[in-house]
Amino acid sequence: MKRGYIHLYFGEGKGKTTAAMGLAARALGHGKSVVIVQFLKRGDSGEIESLKKLGAVVYSGKAGDSFRVADMTPDEISKTKTISLDNLSGALKRECDILILDEFCAAINNDIIDEKTAKAALTKIDENTEIIITGRKPEKWLLDEADYITEMGCIRHPHNDGIPAREGVEY
Repeated sequence: MKRGYIHLYFGEGKGKTTAAMGLAARALGHGKSVVIVQFLKRGDSGEIESLKKLGAVVYSGKAGDSFRVADMTPDEISKTKTISLDNLSGALKRECDILILDEFCAAINNDIIDEKTAKAALTKIDENTEIIITGRKPEKWLLDEADYITEMGCIRHPHNDGIPAREGVEY
């Protein structure tokens, strides 16, 4: 591999994290090293435990129980910023073949990670590391930087009919 590419999975549809974690499983199956940073997530979804068993290093966590930043208290937001910066810093110190920045777009959009820090982080990543970024609304500069861009669109989803997320399917 001559240089690592930047993959961007974004959009309103389901499957962004699923695609990133599938790529992680594929890379691990080929003996590659994988580091995952999950922004605004607890790290307790089913795929995370499986990927850890396969050798992935995972950084995740946030303060509070709120799913959306808009529902977090100012204290939870402050603590989540600290957790996110610590996780990103820890991940950047590790050498790896694949670095997944899950919900990086949401972290930037909600000022959990400021844009200057986000841009600087991408410049600190080894040029041979493949970077996978997920989230709903990427900043234009992320779209400009990405080598692979996949937009996930929602045509139909049971959530629209009031069906809550299901263990093993949505998380």
